[in-house]
Amino acid sequence: MSKHNAPSVVYPLGRSRLQGLLLLGLWLLGLAVVSVWAAAAQAFGWRQGLGLALIVLAGAAAWTGWKNAPIGQLSWDGQAWHWESRGYPSGAAEQTVSVALDWQTLMLLRIDNPAHARLWLWAERRELAERWLDLRRAVYSPHRTSKEQGSAA
Repeated sequence: MSKHNAPSVVYPLGRSRLQGLLLLGLWLLGLAVVSVWAAAAQAFGWRQGLGLALIVLAGAAAWTGWKNAPIGQLSWDGQAWHWESRGYPSGAAEQTVSVALDWQTLMLLRIDNPAHARLWLWAERRELAERWLDLRRAVYSPHRTSKEQGSAA
């Protein structure tokens, strides 16, 4: 069976609404639990105050993390993956891309660079619906390595 490389594709990645909603939901659940615990206590003490303060800090950390999530574009040129963002403008280094979660209209992608740094990014169909299937084909197609390409020539 011969391996074919998927056609080139450029797709925008970044913050996900689902990720934001999940973080908000988990934070609200934590807030509800701490609030019920504080209300059930006979007297509001330092422990309840600390619990509420930690929930507020957790919410601020989740908000900051979500707002500062990398936004950019992932491109497949037919030979290699490249990531380009404001903090990583060159896109020159080849990346390795793998799918961690796939919900048909939403994918969580793991992007590893040659220095073993890892990014977790969400790809959503709604961002660029006309190229969504191209992205899916590219991340799932078996890619020929440069060694295989050299021996085929």
